[in-house]
Amino acid sequence: MSDKQQTDATFPNPVIAGFHPDPSVCRVGDDYYVVCSSFEYFPGIPVFHSRDLVHWTQIGNALDRPSQLQLPPDMASSRGIYAPTLRHHDGRFWLVVTNVREGGGNMLFTASDPAGPWSDPVRLPGVHGIDPDLAWDEDGTCWCTVAGVWQVRLDPHTGETSGTPHKLWSGGPDAKAPEAPHLYRIGEYWYLLIAEGGTERGHGVSIARARTPDGPFEPCPDNPILTHRGTDRPIQNTGHADLVQGPDGSWWMMFLAVRPHGGTPGWHVLGRETFLAPVEWVDGWPVIGEVSPDMPAPSWPLVPGPAEAGRDDFDLSELPPQWISVRDRPAEYCTTKERSGWLTLRARGESLDEPDVVFIGRRQQHLECRVRTLIDPAEGRGGLAVRLDEEHHYEIEVSAGEVRVVGRAGSLRTVVGSRSVPVGPVTLGVRIALTPPQDARTGPDTLTLGVEEPDGTFTVLGTLDGRYLSTEVAGGFTGRVIGMYAAEGTVHFDWFDYEPLTP
Repeated sequence: MSDKQQTDATFPNPVIAGFHPDPSVCRVGDDYYVVCSSFEYFPGIPVFHSRDLVHWTQIGNALDRPSQLQLPPDMASSRGIYAPTLRHHDGRFWLVVTNVREGGGNMLFTASDPAGPWSDPVRLPGVHGIDPDLAWDEDGTCWCTVAGVWQVRLDPHTGETSGTPHKLWSGGPDAKAPEAPHLYRIGEYWYLLIAEGGTERGHGVSIARARTPDGPFEPCPDNPILTHRGTDRPIQNTGHADLVQGPDGSWWMMFLAVRPHGGTPGWHVLGRETFLAPVEWVDGWPVIGEVSPDMPAPSWPLVPGPAEAGRDDFDLSELPPQWISVRDRPAEYCTTKERSGWLTLRARGESLDEPDVVFIGRRQQHLECRVRTLIDPAEGRGGLAVRLDEEHHYEIEVSAGEVRVVGRAGSLRTVVGSRSVPVGPVTLGVRIALTPPQDARTGPDTLTLGVEEPDGTFTVLGTLDGRYLSTEVAGGFTGRVIGMYAAEGTVHFDWFDYEPLTP
């Protein structure tokens, strides 16, 4: 690429779209790795790789077996795996995270390869609080810092703590929710980066520095160094950040934010996504560059990874890492090995209202998309669903020669439309499109659910307002996941196709 082409080039923000919040980034040589929160989904903690900080490819999930991750049915949605920190030290990768559930707590995992396998957990009973961070000082002492912001010495090999936990710094005066701490040695100072203001519209990033990792810390005079609170920018809720150096030695920040659409108050439906912004150092403090949906490309050559496949024909014995399930995925309920070239699901919960529903999906990553699947309901009942949680989901399901669209929003559950279909396989579809603005009450998008006829035409059975599958309505910390489910008996899926209609 010529100098002029590189100067004119841009990249889209977010760099990891869809429900990928709380990014933690780690550089090892010429390679970059990012992990994100996964909450009630299994496998947990998606792991991404990049060579340029812009293009990211998922290479696995760190917590991919029950010995690492237990998410019981009585655990509420938007609990589970919160805010991992990924670091590389002494030739190994270290991952520390909180499992927010009864009997959970903080856990530490290690790996020689971030693609896995990762170790079974080392429990950290002396580390209390969420959003744990790891940092090593010059004499090898490991410091663990948590939301609050509290710090304690930790032996990462045994999980034992030593000394008394002490308070470091809690951000700006009266700022709520000081969390997401990350501690770094940069130049002559130790820097403590935190999020504050809550993960909603008041979210922000602040920083302090000290001569030693345990303080005392001096706050930056220009805190918060990143926030979009009180603005009408298309990217909102900016916070929960991590710092990293680019290939040329420049500094960058990865952080979460959302893209709200529609009228007032604005609804974000994809969840909190991972964004990238440049950083300059001025008088020993980081200054964050402009954050926009279309960013000037960095100075180094961009290295796109392999394009993610939108279609899965279920020809492999193991599912790719993009597929996630609700709380667990026992092999007896989900397999590609029973019918060659098909995904077979066996029902457990009776509907998506149930916390133990057998569901396998992928994150919605585009504001507009079309999703289709060919289902053979066989002796069962199942279909295609757009899920936010047990109380907020839309689905089109088929059984016994009938297909119907069901909508659940809070306490309301209703059949929106239905029709008969021939017994046997049928293609179900969902189309998601942004809603043209009309007034302040206009929702963010519209979901159209229906059946694809043998001649390729699409018969609509229901059209639903997307605001009810948004965080502003449902609450919580996740985003939409689109996939297949079984609600009765056994159902089979020949293929699943996810087609982006906008970037």
